[in-house]
Amino acid sequence: MKTARTLSVAAALVLCAALLQACGGGSSDAASGHAAAAAQRKAATTRWTPVASDTWQWQLQGKLNTSYDVKIYDIDLFNTDTATIQSLHNAGRKVVCYFSAGSSENWRPDFGQFKSTDMGNPLDPEWVGENWLDVRSDNVRSIMKQRLDLAVSKGCDGVEPDNVDGYINNSGFPLTAQDQIDYNTFLANEAHARNLAVALKNDLDQIAQLEPLFDLAVNEECNERNECDNYGAFTGDNKPVLNAEYADKYHTASEQATLCAAAHAANLRTLVLPKKLDDTYRFSCDAS
Repeated sequence: MKTARTLSVAAALVLCAALLQACGGGSSDAASGHAAAAAQRKAATTRWTPVASDTWQWQLQGKLNTSYDVKIYDIDLFNTDTATIQSLHNAGRKVVCYFSAGSSENWRPDFGQFKSTDMGNPLDPEWVGENWLDVRSDNVRSIMKQRLDLAVSKGCDGVEPDNVDGYINNSGFPLTAQDQIDYNTFLANEAHARNLAVALKNDLDQIAQLEPLFDLAVNEECNERNECDNYGAFTGDNKPVLNAEYADKYHTASEQATLCAAAHAANLRTLVLPKKLDDTYRFSCDAS
C-alpha cells in the first residue's frame, strides 16, 4: 500500500508539471501579463483622495439640485439612484453617500433587519422614528456592511456614516469611548476595504485618535459652538473639513462676512444651510 501511494503521488506530480508546461505556467511572459492585468484592476479601483480645498454641496431631502459647481456632492445613499450618481460623475463631481451608522430609521428599506435589542432611546424629538443603535452589536455591523456594499453598487466615491458619537449621548446603552473608537474604526476599515473614502461625522472629542483613519470630516455648527479649532488635524493633513452652519443669523451679510473670514483662516469649506438639508437656502463661503 505504501509503494502504491508513493507511485500515485509521483504520477500526480508528473501530470501537474505537464499541465503547467502546456498552459505556459512557467512562462515569464504569462506571469508579467497576469501582473499587468492585476495592476490595471487595482488602478481602476483606486480610492479617491479628497483634498482640503474641495468644495461641496450637501442635500439629503427634496429634488436634488445638481447645478452647483462644486467638487463634492454629499447626498442620501438610499434616496439617490445610480443614474443620478452617474450624471454627477459625468459633470466631474465626486459623490459622498450619506447613511446613519449610529441610529435606526424606521423609513429605511433595511429597517426590518434590526433586532429590538439593537435599538435604544429615541435620537431626537425632531426625528420621529429614529433610535440610537448598540454599536457593539454584530447584527448592526452586518447591516452597515450591507450599506457599504450598496454604496459600491451605486457608484459612490465615499460615504458619510452619521451619528457616530452615541457614547456621549443618552443612547440607552452603556457605550464607552472605546466602544465608539472600535465602531468608528470598523466603519473606516470596511469602507476602505471597498475602496470608498470615508468621512468622520462630528465626534470631535475623538478626532486625535480617528483622523488618521478617515479621509475627510463633515461637521455641523462648529462655528456656532466655537469648536472649529479641533479640525486642525484634518486640514493639517490636507483633508477637507466640510462644515455646515444652520443658525438664521448667518443669513445676513455682516454675519456671513465674519463667518467666512473664520472659515478661510481655518481652511474650512463652510456652507450655511437649512437644517432639513433640502436646498431651500444655501450660502457658500467659497462662492460655489
